[in-house]
Amino acid sequence: MVCIHGLIKGFLQQGPSKQNPGPRESLMQCFIRRNRSNQTYYLFMGLSQALADDGKFLLSARKCRRPTRTDYMISLHADDTSKGSETYVGKLRSNFLGTKFVVFDALPPHSGAKMAKSWSTRMVGSKQISPKPPAGNYTVAHISYELNGLGSRCPRRMHCVIDAIPVSAIKPGGIASTQTYLPLTSIDSSPALPFFRLHSNSIEKSLPGSVSNHADTPLILRNKAPRWHEQLQCWCLNFHGRVTVASVKNFQLVASPENGVAGPEHEKVILQFGKVGKDVFTMDYRYPLSAFQAFAICLSSFDTKIACE
Repeated sequence: MVCIHGLIKGFLQQGPSKQNPGPRESLMQCFIRRNRSNQTYYLFMGLSQALADDGKFLLSARKCRRPTRTDYMISLHADDTSKGSETYVGKLRSNFLGTKFVVFDALPPHSGAKMAKSWSTRMVGSKQISPKPPAGNYTVAHISYELNGLGSRCPRRMHCVIDAIPVSAIKPGGIASTQTYLPLTSIDSSPALPFFRLHSNSIEKSLPGSVSNHADTPLILRNKAPRWHEQLQCWCLNFHGRVTVASVKNFQLVASPENGVAGPEHEKVILQFGKVGKDVFTMDYRYPLSAFQAFAICLSSFDTKIACE
């Protein structure tokens, strides 16, 4: 049994290392509080098994509506989620329909990370340069929700491609990359990085000159299919007491068969999210996801999905 106080102490000693993966053998229990008045979401680490626990603040996110999309700006500070802040760590971006999302990190989530193309990129002669990598423009994950013609009568179906985590991480002895924080001086003096446009339904390509390896392709997660309960007349999942309110937002993510890796690792719930109150939701995650990655995925469930419900 993992000592939750030991995990909390380790997290506090490591500082703002949002990319450290969760524990391998148990779910890290957290919860999200939603403030409807200012469209802000707060992530806390649970200090006990009680759902009413005040918890330890980890991250916050603010919802920003745009004409053609929605952005969730994620920060280490409870009140300051501006992109120019030193506590800004990344963002979640949705399409107009709320069916496809991209998670961006403010700094490279792993060595060899690829930066999404942006307005700050410009061409000089035949070379593409950027004087400084734009914050929050490193692709971490792609999330998609399948179109649902039956509306709320049918559970949502999620598909997540975690670009920042190789599929080999879920194998026995596999390792998930952790965030490497570089001083701004190192970023400014480093040579320009290549830019790639990543698509939500594609697997990240290897860097130029490298050899492609199936084991290093991105990890794919899918939602665990719920079962229809005849007596209750509803779709059900076993959250082991961590979810108490039925909601279309509730989900459990497991490794997808698309990863090509068989075994018990595909049966483990890697991330589960569910409602326990009007504006309180539990978020439990394990290795190889980090708190930041898990939080961003859960934020996608809050967004309105015109074509799914």
